[in-house]
Amino acid sequence: MTDVRRAFKETLTTEKLYAWHHMLLQGRDDITVGAWRTHEDPMQIVSGAVDRRRVHYEAPPSHRVPREMERFIAWYNETAPGGKNEIKRSPVRAAIAHLYFESIHPFEDGNGRIGRALAEIALSQGLGQPVLLSLSKAIESDKNAYYLALEHASLSNEVTAWINYFVKTVLQAQTESEQQIVFTLKKTKLFDRFKGELNERQSTVVHRMLEEGPKGFQGGMNARKYVSLTKTSKATATRDMQDLLAKGVFSLLGDAGGRSTAYQVNL
Repeated sequence: MTDVRRAFKETLTTEKLYAWHHMLLQGRDDITVGAWRTHEDPMQIVSGAVDRRRVHYEAPPSHRVPREMERFIAWYNETAPGGKNEIKRSPVRAAIAHLYFESIHPFEDGNGRIGRALAEIALSQGLGQPVLLSLSKAIESDKNAYYLALEHASLSNEVTAWINYFVKTVLQAQTESEQQIVFTLKKTKLFDRFKGELNERQSTVVHRMLEEGPKGFQGGMNARKYVSLTKTSKATATRDMQDLLAKGVFSLLGDAGGRSTAYQVNL
C-alpha cells in the first residue's frame, strides 16, 4: 500500500482507515467497504480448511466497534514518537498495535493486511522514515505460528510471548528485505555486464531463473528444463548452457556432472 508508506507521519484517523480499506477492497460488493462492520454474526479469526476450521479468537460484537476503534486510534496516536504516552521502542509498539487492532477486527475483511500496515507505520514512525520490509511475507512464511501466537495473546493481557514472536518476525522481514535488495543489485549488474551477449533463448531462461529471487531456482537449470522453457532441441539447450557457463553467467550447481549436470545463475 503506497499510501501507507507515504503517509506514515500523519495522525491516524477513522477516515484514513476507511480510505485504506476502500483502496484495498474496492470492487467488492459482497461486503461493506470503507466502514466498520455492522453485521450481527460473530466475527472470528479462523484458520484451516472449511471442514476443519479452528477458531483462534472471537472479536467484540459489531455494536462495540466504533467505541473500541475510537479508543484504539487515540492510543495509537498517543504512543507515537512525541505523543504523551510515547512507547520508545517502535518494534514493541508495532507488536501491540497489531494485536490491539486484530483483537477488535473492525472490518468485514482485510483486517490482517491493514493491521500489518499499521505495524509497519509504527516501525516507520520510530525510524523517522519508511521501513523497507514486508511483514506480510514474513508472517505468511509460517502462518500457523502467527495464528497460534495471536490465539495465546488473546487469552489474557499477558502479551510478552506475542511481543517476542512479533519482534522476531520483524527481524526476519528486515533480513529478507536486505537479501532482496542485494539480490536486485546483483541481478542488475549481471544484465548490464552481459547486455547484448545472450541470445533470446538464454535471456528467457536467465530471466525465468531469477524470478525465484534470492533463494534461487529450485534444483538448478538442466537440459530437460531448458528444453521445456525454450521449446528447443536438447542439443541446442546443451550448447546454450555451456556457452552461459563459459561466459560466467552460469556456474555449476554442486558437483553433479554428466546427465545430471545442473547450473545456477552466477551472481
